[in-house]
Amino acid sequence: MQNGYYQATGAMVTQFNRLDVITNNLANVNTIGYKRDDVVIADFERIFKETRDILPLENNTKDAAKFLNRTIDRVPHINEEYTDFSEGGMKLTNNPLDLSLGKKDLFFLVETPNGVRMTKNGAFNLDNDGYLVSKEGYRVLPSNYEAQPAQTRGIVVPQGSELSIDKDGAIYVNNENIARLYIAQPREIRDVKKEGDNLFILSNLNDIRDNANSGSVAQGYTQISNVNPVVEMVSLIEANRLVDMYQKVMTSHMTDLNQEATSKLASIKA
Repeated sequence: MQNGYYQATGAMVTQFNRLDVITNNLANVNTIGYKRDDVVIADFERIFKETRDILPLENNTKDAAKFLNRTIDRVPHINEEYTDFSEGGMKLTNNPLDLSLGKKDLFFLVETPNGVRMTKNGAFNLDNDGYLVSKEGYRVLPSNYEAQPAQTRGIVVPQGSELSIDKDGAIYVNNENIARLYIAQPREIRDVKKEGDNLFILSNLNDIRDNANSGSVAQGYTQISNVNPVVEMVSLIEANRLVDMYQKVMTSHMTDLNQEATSKLASIKA
């Protein structure tokens, strides 16, 4: 068994998965409020040991098998995929419906068909009924949304009125306070997961609190993606070169080494 071949194959698959993450980041470089993803690469042996320490798992593998499979155990794997919530730059738009949050652990709340979700995209609009909505048409939720009837949840802004929003998310129409945005702050940001459409989900809504004094809302600004295209392009080139290298290793094992082994075996005299 050519352990080196399997090791190179596993490493190539890992780089393919890494390429998927990188290309997705590059595709969203201009998406408002997008947070880049990244991966942690580790070998199978390390992942197994960490998992065994947590569960724990008994190691019933025979010593001979441990020695034989040692190189296979060192095959790289994606140990963890995570989201980088660091802040992106702020872009001035002068649109009173554009909002930006200045801290990485703060989100807006929106009502979706699948329930309450969080978003960093503060490029809002008004729908035909006057509700403040996201780009996808989801209603933006106020601080008292739980006390509102489910059918009418949201923030209604009269058409043609003068709208202003302060740094804590309080909404004023013609200098009269009509509502305050729910500024969601998860208890642990590592538990926040992406769901698609630039939305984030937390399995337990009780782990979210309303930060009434965040001081982080900026009106007339949007937060651009935190993807650095130069860094992502360098990573893309690196991953492509690694794939090419692993391909050459696999070819050497399957062609050159096998051919050499076959010719030598054929030359052995009984």
